[in-house]
Amino acid sequence: MRVFKFGGASIKDAEGVRNLASVLQKTGIKDKVVVISAMGKITNAIEKVIEIYFEEDKIDLDYLKSYHIAILKDLFESSYHRIYPQVNQFFEELASFLRRNKSPNYDYVYDQVISFGELISTSIVSVYLEDHHIRNKWLDARNLIKTNQVYRDAKVNWDATCEKINNAIEQDKLYITQGFIASDAHNFTTTLGREGSDYTAAIFAYCLKAEDVTIWKDVDGVFNGDPRVFENTTLLNEVSYTEAIELAFYGASIIHPKTLQPLQKREIPLLVKSFYHPEKAGTLVSNGNKINPLIPCFIVKKNLVLISLSALDFSFFVEENISEVFALLHQYQVKVDLIQNSAISFSVVVDNRFNQVDELINHLKGKYRVSFNKNVSLYTIRHFTESAINQIEEDKEVLLKQLTRETVQLVTKE
Repeated sequence: MRVFKFGGASIKDAEGVRNLASVLQKTGIKDKVVVISAMGKITNAIEKVIEIYFEEDKIDLDYLKSYHIAILKDLFESSYHRIYPQVNQFFEELASFLRRNKSPNYDYVYDQVISFGELISTSIVSVYLEDHHIRNKWLDARNLIKTNQVYRDAKVNWDATCEKINNAIEQDKLYITQGFIASDAHNFTTTLGREGSDYTAAIFAYCLKAEDVTIWKDVDGVFNGDPRVFENTTLLNEVSYTEAIELAFYGASIIHPKTLQPLQKREIPLLVKSFYHPEKAGTLVSNGNKINPLIPCFIVKKNLVLISLSALDFSFFVEENISEVFALLHQYQVKVDLIQNSAISFSVVVDNRFNQVDELINHLKGKYRVSFNKNVSLYTIRHFTESAINQIEEDKEVLLKQLTRETVQLVTKE
């Protein structure tokens, strides 16, 4: 069994869906689980629906409907095709949930609503493939991947998940399912974290002891920096699991941070390839070479917050203080990207993805002297050289710098 994952960019329009079918025909139809994200930027659009719902008490699905209907009209000749009632049913279920919902819990509502992007995209792809003589079975990932009840960043119940996946999957067949979404013990929808579709592919691969996983991207593989951000990037032919985990941990966007560990446990190779050029080798992530070629790798995370703390009485910043700060970081669901401390100060660079950093800072001000900088960037260079550091520091104000044997990190204000 092989596992393929197609992201939103690969199916952003009708031509993308046709190309997905072409990739499957070129690589073989049988013995595959295909994990698919929401189309294009639909997840962002649904987040806007949720925002309007909470701020204005309105249900606005017009853009979502028109986007998908335009794709349907391009893919299917008849407006009476059976796919239209299926897609309409999803929109009716979504509107019904929002009308009936009484929960003020944003994260709970987020997970129940955001899942419709993947449910709709996979339904469209599945029916299109059937119409073009590619037999497949559509699976609801929420019935297979079981998690705890932490909405928006759920933890997988591996035993229950593997049992359900192995009971559902048979050899010699093609399956279409959703990335990113799962469910808890009470069958409420949960999600695996933003960009979690890669992780879904790894979950299926781990449970099925798959031959390999291929992540299909709009680039030729893993580069030593995001080509959209850094100039003159180079394709990496091979990356070891350990090195890929390091890159993912520091924020490399090409592979989801949680994807690699289950694959490493089973020694399942991961291929990152271009859906435009499926014949190209792409990048292989395995137990092989650490990194080939061995060159500096650049990562940047933007729109972070640098928080610096010191005691009000200028006493030492000791273990008790650090423990208290980390408890608050956990309480406010604030992810830490960098830590630096001295005898009298403690600094953290954090991601404000749940918009709770302001509350955290106000809480900290009750006990510590607090200074902070918003909208900072965190640059990480693996296998750095002096010229690589100089390249990043040019024309930037460096607020914090940290070096280890193979990694340098710089917090900058640009």
